[in-house]
Amino acid sequence: MVFFLWLVSMASAADRAAVGLAANQQVIEAKLPAPEATGLPRVLLIGGLDGDEATAKLIRQQVARYEREPKWKKRYELAAIPLANPVKSKLVFPPIGDAYRDHTESHALWRWTATYAPDLVLVVGADDTGLAPVLSQQAVAGVGRIPARRVDAGTNLLADLKDLPAKSEGRLEIEKRRARSPQEVAEEFARVYGHQLTEPVYIQSVPLIGRLRLGALAEVERIAAPYTDGTKPSLEKATSSHLSGHLLFAELAERTNNPAYVKLVRAAADMGFSPSGEMLESMPMHSRMSDSVFMGCPILVKAGKLTGERKYYDMAARHFRFMQRLDQRADGLWRHSPLDEAAWGRGNAFAALGMALSLSDLPKDHPAYEEILIAFRSLAAALARQQDETGMWRQVADMPGSYREMSATCMIAASLLRGARLGWLDAKVYQPRIDRAWEAVKARAASDGGLIDVCESTGAQKSRDDYLRRKAVLGRDPRGGAMVLLFSTEMAGLE
Repeated sequence: MVFFLWLVSMASAADRAAVGLAANQQVIEAKLPAPEATGLPRVLLIGGLDGDEATAKLIRQQVARYEREPKWKKRYELAAIPLANPVKSKLVFPPIGDAYRDHTESHALWRWTATYAPDLVLVVGADDTGLAPVLSQQAVAGVGRIPARRVDAGTNLLADLKDLPAKSEGRLEIEKRRARSPQEVAEEFARVYGHQLTEPVYIQSVPLIGRLRLGALAEVERIAAPYTDGTKPSLEKATSSHLSGHLLFAELAERTNNPAYVKLVRAAADMGFSPSGEMLESMPMHSRMSDSVFMGCPILVKAGKLTGERKYYDMAARHFRFMQRLDQRADGLWRHSPLDEAAWGRGNAFAALGMALSLSDLPKDHPAYEEILIAFRSLAAALARQQDETGMWRQVADMPGSYREMSATCMIAASLLRGARLGWLDAKVYQPRIDRAWEAVKARAASDGGLIDVCESTGAQKSRDDYLRRKAVLGRDPRGGAMVLLFSTEMAGLE
């Protein structure tokens, strides 16, 4: 009931945001000032670290009182997390263990505060967690220090707020990140990601495609050379990820007209056919997961484009229909696998990106083109409804409070961007969403390739709870870095 009421309040109040989930999956809520650029210092009240409802009530009253003041009297923007620990879990700062599997509330508060980037945090009431001094002394979630102090829970929490703070280290860093152009972000991430191809899997191939877009053809060809000169087999121990990894060779083939690259693409695509040349029911190694829309369809379409052989387009259509029957939900979102109905964020992103890449090269007169376009538009509309107030998409796409996930956001936004540019989607509707996603991604992507909240490698899970407990990486991550490079080069128009 609490969760339902929170959803209703979110629908009617643009100034509310989900910080994260408590251990019992109750939403931890933040109250935000009106979303307008005032340039004023940013103050954040955090209460209820001990679960004290009385403190939370007091903070809500203080915020409501401040909101009623005329704009000309306001000297700062005021935000609040009135009840930061609703189920009285043990809090540890800086957080330890795997987010958000361990110390769920601690990780949620820590990482949300970093990206909100206030100039001052007032921890209201009892605080035996040491949050205030840790915020002041350490770079919060790799972003920067944020001045903080504890204040007693009195009738006027803000009475002593006379000397307003300058911009915090954390806020300056977030502003610096957001000032970057797509080209700048792409170049920064290309210095960190896309420098090896120990296996032609998508996690290594996608950033190499990003570097190709930035003009590093000779270097990427050097890295790929062992697969064209016979030193390394590209499909010796093939997985589904190897199929999509061969998209790198397709990109190289289009740029160089080298038949050695076409041969590698054809080898991957031919895995969809029997030894006698008949189409299989689907591409192999799909594990019934929505990932396989991306893993299987685009490489088949590329093979059709490079060879001129229609059978590859036909197999892409067959594989798409197979995956659609397994995983598309009635609401337009995709379950990750038939094991559970959960709309895993990256699972939906794989479906969106797989369709976008396939539509880019599939002939418009092929019968499957319209089918895939309809499914893409349906998924785009469903995902648009789930984008959160910051511009991100979540670990479980349709569950407010689940963590904001970097790789899914990059893949979804890149897919929507391609759709808007190529006329599959209404740019007036989708471009603002893409722009919000870009701003959110930049804030969570450091210039050294560090990231906030990338879901670890994830196979088919048996419950929504299993997806919620998947570790969220803080720092460098090859999967997340690959997708930031993909999105940034799409934003820069380099695709």
